[in-house]
Amino acid sequence: MRAFVTGATGWIGSAVVDELISAGHQVIGLARSDRAEQALAAKGAGLVRGDLDDLASLRRGAAEADAVIHMANKHDWGNPAESDRSERAAVQALGDALAGTGHPFVVAAPLSGLVEGRAATEDDVSPAVGPESNRGGSENLALEYVAQGVRTVITRFAPSVHGRGDWGFVNFLTEAARKQGVSGYVGDGSATWSAVHRDDAARLIRLGMEQAPAGTRLHVVAEEAVTTREIAEAIGRSLGLPVESVAPQDAGGHFGFVGSFFASTMTASSDATRQLLSWEPTGPTLLADIEAGAYTA
Repeated sequence: MRAFVTGATGWIGSAVVDELISAGHQVIGLARSDRAEQALAAKGAGLVRGDLDDLASLRRGAAEADAVIHMANKHDWGNPAESDRSERAAVQALGDALAGTGHPFVVAAPLSGLVEGRAATEDDVSPAVGPESNRGGSENLALEYVAQGVRTVITRFAPSVHGRGDWGFVNFLTEAARKQGVSGYVGDGSATWSAVHRDDAARLIRLGMEQAPAGTRLHVVAEEAVTTREIAEAIGRSLGLPVESVAPQDAGGHFGFVGSFFASTMTASSDATRQLLSWEPTGPTLLADIEAGAYTA
């Protein structure tokens, strides 16, 4: 297939590009800078110049491809409404371009906010509906295109997609530990996160593009539940710092914006995903990655 990938030079997207090329697919990446163009060219990938707000470029990339993998997001933590707006507009532009083609439309989505009190499953419907909801309701919007002849596949990502070079949540937690001189966890540290190694995530995205039926929800999850205390303890060992509890009311000041996430349980099962695609994660665990120095190099 010829796949158009947004976020093609990002943390997860760049691994997806590598996985696709190694499996014999062609890649067109969305590039918003000269540096991104150079990175894609070095891998032998084609490109479309533009960004998430350049809807004409998104439509052009989708029209030139046999599949679309939408990984990009602004992640503007200071202005989440803007991130939600751009995400919904991008999904709508890509979906409109794919209508009637039968082509795969793989859309990244978060696990947060799906359910409370248990691990989410692939059968759980996202409660985010409409432009004012989380991520602009993009998951449900993308699934609406199934009725318009699009093979939409939702890929819900664990809060930690880990590995050397990760700039996401665990990186922010590590930086907070350096700054504070202590590796903290919130409350009793019993909140849990799911996790997946970046290489395992990229392989699942490829399999979803190749094989998943229209309307499928996939959970990009290797470890269902790692406690936040275990994460803090691993960070503490990697940095040689003490580990302490942080009161919930102090989490924002201690961790920054990531504090609210670190206080929350975000877990999911991937049993149905594994069975459907015969996907079995092989990468290191989150704690093994932390202790091997993935976040301290």
